[in-house]
Formats: sequence, C-alpha cells, structure tokens
Amino acid sequence: MLTVETRQAIDPKTAKTFDTDALRANFHLGTMFKPGEIRLCYSHYDRLIVGGAVPDGASLVLDEVRECGTRSILDRREMVVVCVEGDGSVMGGGETHEMAKGDMLYLPMGSGPVTFSKNAKFYILSAPAHTAHPKRHIRIGDAATVELGATETSNERVIYQFIHPDVMKSCQLVVGMTKLSSGSVWNTMPAHVHDRRSEAYLYIDLPEEARVMHFMGEPDETRHLVMKNLDGVLSPPWSLHSGAGTASYTFIWAMAGDNVDYKDVEMVSMKTLR
Repeated sequence: MLTVETRQAIDPKTAKTFDTDALRANFHLGTMFKPGEIRLCYSHYDRLIVGGAVPDGASLVLDEVRECGTRSILDRREMVVVCVEGDGSVMGGGETHEMAKGDMLYLPMGSGPVTFSKNAKFYILSAPAHTAHPKRHIRIGDAATVELGATETSNERVIYQFIHPDVMKSCQLVVGMTKLSSGSVWNTMPAHVHDRRSEAYLYIDLPEEARVMHFMGEPDETRHLVMKNLDGVLSPPWSLHSGAGTASYTFIWAMAGDNVDYKDVEMVSMKTLR
C-alpha cells in the first residue's frame, strides 16, 4: 500500500501566525512507519520526498508515484534508503542489498522500481536528479566522521557523513547521521540557517518516554515541536534547525537544494535567538 501526502512551502511570515496544530500539520512528520505500508511526503521544499517503508516480513514495491509525473519514481530522481530498525533487503537497479541498521543505500536516477523486504524499517529520501551516479551501499565504517561539541556544553557528538562529497558523488542529496554521546542532548547549537538548501531530520534511538524539543523558525522568532522516536520534521531554507532531548539520541539529516557544501551555512549568534 502506498500513501503520498503533499506539503506546500510555507513562508516565514505565514509561519509566525501558526499555532501548535498548524506547525505540526505543515512541518512535522509523525506517521511514516506503518507495518505493511509505504508512506511518503512530497514536499515543495526543493521537491524533497521523505518517507518510510515497513515491509513487515513481506515485500513492498515502490514504483509509480503520481506526484512525480513519471512512470517510475526514479526516472528523474535519485534516492537514499536508510535502514533505521532491524535487518532487511532493498532491491534497486537489478541488484539486492542486504541492509543492517544504520546502513544507507544510494540509488541513482534510472534505477527503476525499488523493493523493500524482510523485517526492517526503511527511511526513504529522494530528490530530483540530472544525471546517474554509481549506486553505492554505505555502512557506518565507510562514512566520513567529524567530532564536535563537548560534555561541558551538553553537545558532544559524532557526525557521520554518508552521502557526501567527501565519500561519494550525488546530484543534490546530502545525507548523514549524528550520534550524541551519553549525557549530551543538544544538536546543532549554536544554530545556523542555509538559504540555498532545505533539510529534513529524523529522530531515532530515543527511549519510548523520551522526547526531543526541535526548534525551528527564524532566529529571532523561534518555535518548537515535540518529537518522539521515529518522528521527522521538514526544515525550510529560512528556518534554523536544532534540538534538545530528555535523553541522548541519534538523528538522520538530509539536504537538497542549490549546493552540497556542508559548511555553506550562516551561523546564528546566541544573542540573536529569541
């Protein structure tokens, strides 16, 4: 079963008028992982598709997505599949890949239908592409790593860059994973914005009763969303994106847009935040 929801782009002036329900309706992604289904969100932020597939011991095939306007979803797109829970397999481009938790699979434009199998939860990311780069299955040991933060500032963390210029070529998707150390709860603080690309977060490895307060909005007009395990969020180019949890966690970040330079950001001074 395939379900696709479309999210329109929201400008910052309109977002200032939103209450909690409106913020969640436009930016929060809370029902992506349902057994036996593929659920996608077609976002008008850089035409980024975000979603989940849960084959639940069977197989699910992702092929035509009407919102893409093509016979198959990857006719003019690239895709990254992340195994976020369990072990499973993904077939794309005529090859089957056995995936463990934390693995990422890059599928280029023209890979054809994608089949998800076994008992795993798969996170799906897709963006428009202009050429086909080589398919690649990347495990955490293959990722580039960046260590940031400190225990004293509650933000000691390791950034794993999977789909990234330092690791491989893609058209516009840049995807990675950030793991917070035990006792650290802040991610991406001091915060930043990047007007040349949009982003999506998926929070994982949170205990059942734990929550992350995800901060968004313009730096001088911040809002927050309360996130639980396997909740996602869309981050517009004009919005900062940062979070603090009641426990340590991991999050998957994905970017699409005008550039793939990870450091191409505008830092936000702590004095500016309101």
